[in-house]
Amino acid sequence: MSRAMNVTANKTEVTAMCAKHSANISAIETLLSGGTRVVLDNGDDADTIRHAFRTKIISGPVVRSMWVRNG
Repeated sequence: MSRAMNVTANKTEVTAMCAKHSANISAIETLLSGGTRVVLDNGDDADTIRHAFRTKIISGPVVRSMWVRNG
């Protein structure tokens, strides 16, 4: 299962839910199409958060912002 998911919650809500479940975030971004994309450090954390947000998972396509790595 993927460590990444898109949810219909804002970054603050996602960060709080991850903290509540002691799930470590690897990357997080606000989606241009609404909601948040979050990548967890491991599959177990991802499964926990996926279950916590089970009614807020976005299953269709989303619009992401361009991310450019420095260096």
